[in-house]
Amino acid sequence: MRRNWAARLREITIEGMRALVLENERLRVTVLADKGGDVVEFLHKPSDTDLVWLSPQGLRRPLPPQAADDVGAFVDHYEGGWQEVFPNGGAPSVYRGARLAQHGEVAGLPWSVEVLTDTAREVAVRLAVRTRRLPYRVEKTFRLASGTAALEVEGRVTNEAPVALHAMWGHHLAFGRPFLRPGARIRVPEGVRVIPHATSIDPRGRRAEELFTVPPPGSPSEIVYLTGFDTGWYEVASQVGLRVEWDAEVMPYLWLWQELGGSTDWPWWGGAYVVGLEPFSSMPTDGLSAAVDNGTAMLLGPAQSRTSRLRVEVIA
Repeated sequence: MRRNWAARLREITIEGMRALVLENERLRVTVLADKGGDVVEFLHKPSDTDLVWLSPQGLRRPLPPQAADDVGAFVDHYEGGWQEVFPNGGAPSVYRGARLAQHGEVAGLPWSVEVLTDTAREVAVRLAVRTRRLPYRVEKTFRLASGTAALEVEGRVTNEAPVALHAMWGHHLAFGRPFLRPGARIRVPEGVRVIPHATSIDPRGRRAEELFTVPPPGSPSEIVYLTGFDTGWYEVASQVGLRVEWDAEVMPYLWLWQELGGSTDWPWWGGAYVVGLEPFSSMPTDGLSAAVDNGTAMLLGPAQSRTSRLRVEVIA
C-alpha cells in the first residue's frame, strides 16, 4: 500500500531519468538512480530548507559532451547535488592505460535499484553499478527511518579483477543556498590539520587562513585538504545545523572546496555560491595517478571489498 505518512518510498521520473524519493516526517531526499545515484534534494521539511547546492545550469540528462575533453564529461552535466566519486577524484588522469575523466567514472553512470525495506518504520534502497574502464563494482544503500532527520548511507566497493588495483573514493557533498549563507560556521574536531592545495585556484591568491567562516559572495575560491581525524565528523551552523559523520579510517581526508561567485569564466560564470565538504580516501584533486604517486590511493587486492558508512543529519 502506498503511504503518505511515516517513512515512505516512491519512484519518480525527472528529465526522463529514474529517481527515488525517500521521505519521512522531517526529511525528503531525492536520489537520481539514472545519473550517478546523485542526491539532488535533501530537504528539511520543518524549515523548508534544502541543503544541497543546485547548479545554475540545472539538471541535464547525461549525453556525450559537445567538446571532446575529460573535464566536460563531468562538468557539462553537473547539476550540483551530492555525488559518489570513484575511482578517480578530481582532474582527469591516466591509470595503467585507462583514461579516467574528471571525477570519473560512477558519477555519470546509471545505477541499478533494489528495494530492501519499505515499511512505515524504515525505507532502504540499494543502488549498484559497475565501472567501465576499471573492473570495479560499487554499491550504496540509502536508509531513512521514521521520525529522524538523518540519512544513513552504506557504501561498498569491490575489485572484480584478479590483480590488485588502486582507487580514490569520496563523497562530493556540495552545500548551497538557501542553507548556506555568509557567516555560516564550519566546525571540525580539534587537532585536524590543514594541507593547502599546491597551487591557488584563484588568481587573487589564497585565503587558507579563514576557512571556517563562509565568506560573502565574490570572495576568492579555495581548496584545501583536512586530515588527522580520530573520528570523522564536521558540523555546519547556519539557519539550521548540519552534522556529517563518516569512517575516517576509510576516508582520512576532508576536501574543503569553496567557490563563492568569484570565478567569472567557465564553468561558473560568477553564478556559483557553494561550499564542498567532501570525505575522501585520498588527495589531492589531481586525479588517481597523483594519489598513487603520493601514497594516498586506496589499494584493493583481487576480489577485495572495502566498506564505508556516511550519516548526514539536520540539527534544527
